Amino acid sequence: MHVHVNAAVSVDGKLSSTRREQISISGDEDFARMETIRAESDAVMVGVGTVLADDPSLERHDESLGREPPARVVADSRARTPTDADILAGDRPTYVLASAAAPEDRRRALERAGATVIVAGDERVALPEAFDELASHGVSRLMVEGGGELIFSLFAAELVDELTVYVGSMIIGGRGAPTLADGDGFVDEFPTLELRDVARLDDGVVLTYDV
Repeated sequence: MHVHVNAAVSVDGKLSSTRREQISISGDEDFARMETIRAESDAVMVGVGTVLADDPSLERHDESLGREPPARVVADSRARTPTDADILAGDRPTYVLASAAAPEDRRRALERAGATVIVAGDERVALPEAFDELASHGVSRLMVEGGGELIFSLFAAELVDELTVYVGSMIIGGRGAPTLADGDGFVDEFPTLELRDVARLDDGVVLTYDV
């Protein structure tokens, strides 16, 4: 599976403010770029923190790009995704990646709401196993949109193939504001990237890396 992480950050590397509210960091040109990546993907993934904070639908809005809209994936170890979340709306497939520690009643409720629940791992989602199951459902290209905890976990599991980051011309600040890669952090054997391209877009730049 090809895993493409795409994110927009401020100059100081923040995905959002300390309030963890959605902030417009990029503009129309970058949104169009994101739509193209979505159109090339079989599924789009976010972490449950993003679902709880922003309630995204992960819809693709430019239908002229062709292909069927991508499936939706949530990394949600404890199955906390609300059953009325926008990510479950409509008839596109939604996969919730949960751990064995997720309450059985929550898993059943999500399945009744239309999700396919994939259980992998004991306390936290075992991402390699969960991705193997996603692949069996036809997902060969996965776009990941955040947040920082999920992105860190993917790098820690060595599952990322490509990273694109839009850096917007703003400062957000804040010790508790989410960054591109949160989680426990690396203290040695830091993931290394190869810069493939730099492009100016809107009032910022897009950095493209191979991992």
